[in-house]
Amino acid sequence: PRSTLFPYTTLFRSFDPQAQWLANRGYVVLQVNYRGSTGFGKRHMLAGRREFAGKMHTDLLDALDAVVKEGLVDPRRVGIMGGSYGGYATLVGLTFTPEVFSCGVSIVGPSNLVSLVESFPPYWRASLGNNWFPFVGDPRNPADRKDMEARSPLFFVERIRAPLLVGQGANDPRVTQRESDQIVEAIRKRGGEVEYVVYPDEGHGFARAENRLDFYARAE
Repeated sequence: PRSTLFPYTTLFRSFDPQAQWLANRGYVVLQVNYRGSTGFGKRHMLAGRREFAGKMHTDLLDALDAVVKEGLVDPRRVGIMGGSYGGYATLVGLTFTPEVFSCGVSIVGPSNLVSLVESFPPYWRASLGNNWFPFVGDPRNPADRKDMEARSPLFFVERIRAPLLVGQGANDPRVTQRESDQIVEAIRKRGGEVEYVVYPDEGHGFARAENRLDFYARAE
């Protein structure tokens, strides 16, 4: 069997076209509600504080171990795919645990937590102290900044072994194009394998049908 690990945060269970598309292609799809996910109570959500590339990633690995032990997937053929945080989780998977994944697909995924937070629009500033700073850190604080860099895939690209597909919207205000540009550039400088596509008419995710068809054809 072919298999994929698809990081996902959800408030409810519903029809998921990406999961159905992958299943139609013969993949086992595992979507993990790792700590930090909403919809499972305050305790579960707050358990994600300062756990980017930490216990939140461990949750993905634990879930994968469970389905491997059940004999549902071949551990030598596991891919990781996701968008936004899921894109970050993909980059973390390929850099922090490169021996686990045979390929990755990152959609608008942050590569550097420092540059991510520093790029947020001015009108977000008032709310950062209640959400991003407690969960990820405040880059203005030297200790936080060092910790954020230690959990940023950009600084560990030399560990990547598997091929990677990166997709980005040029008009994304949440995860700016810089996040994808910088990790793709770093990988290519080291001779790594990465395919990169930027859609000039997209933002945080791909809304236009022609772009979705193009990107998912590349992913397949």
